[in-house]
Amino acid sequence: MVTDGEKLYALFKSRNLACLNFKGKIIWQKDLSGYGKDTLYWDFGTSPILTSKHLIVALMRKGNSWLLAFDPNSGEVAWKKARNYQTPPECDHSYATPTLIEHEGQEAILVWGAERLSAHSAKDGEMHWVSNGFNPKQKKNWVVVGSQVVAGDVVVVPYGRGTHMKGIRMGGKGDVTESHLLWTRTDTGCFVPSPAVAQGKVYVVRDRGEVHCINPKTGKSHWEDAFPRASSSYYASPTVAGTKLYAPREDGVILVADIAKGFRFHGAFDMGERVIAAPVPIKNRILIRGERNLFCFGS
Repeated sequence: MVTDGEKLYALFKSRNLACLNFKGKIIWQKDLSGYGKDTLYWDFGTSPILTSKHLIVALMRKGNSWLLAFDPNSGEVAWKKARNYQTPPECDHSYATPTLIEHEGQEAILVWGAERLSAHSAKDGEMHWVSNGFNPKQKKNWVVVGSQVVAGDVVVVPYGRGTHMKGIRMGGKGDVTESHLLWTRTDTGCFVPSPAVAQGKVYVVRDRGEVHCINPKTGKSHWEDAFPRASSSYYASPTVAGTKLYAPREDGVILVADIAKGFRFHGAFDMGERVIAAPVPIKNRILIRGERNLFCFGS
């Protein structure tokens, strides 16, 4: 879901893309089933994002992948670009949310999926540059779940089901696989959660609670630590608010660490229900969506 401050836009597993006002009235809805068979297991496509003119959705699955732009006022298609590549089984499946970036002074859309990171013009979807080489051994089932993050002019990409990460300098034209690769790590990563970015650092919470603070330009760790071990995994993306790192565990326990000077475990609180959504900071409050309830905590 995404909002422009006046309306809400959401894509559902039912294949419906919809626009609603803040009273819940449907302004328009569009059935996207005409864009091909849904082969994703957990959703129909990515979370939508907004550019200055369009609503953007990426559908990345086997054989019928698209980058789509819609008029946010009417739901009419503004442009569409096919994005299909041959990959090992399931490696063309991606749930990664596109990122709005700038390329040569113009809006562009960063897309991660099918073993390729690509940047496209927000005006018409034309591709500016692409980086590949994420799966040279052609491993199967390397589906993309966690999203890429941008730190300055570097994109940090988690891949390999939580075992690998790359740092790629943005910019250029055409194939920038070799020219713009800054670093590769095969000893860290995150599969389901996306990394968090704050104060020029990238924070990775791994599926079992390990926490790595990484320099996005070099890929080296500033520090590595971990939350207390538990049987449950981390599916929600971590959030940094102030000097605190908030990491929800699937069983509903929210773990908090102070990261002002390294890692200091601050405590944990149990929401009493499953949590797989990232916390959202708003001024001096934190919103947390549980399986049944929406919670708001003050400072």
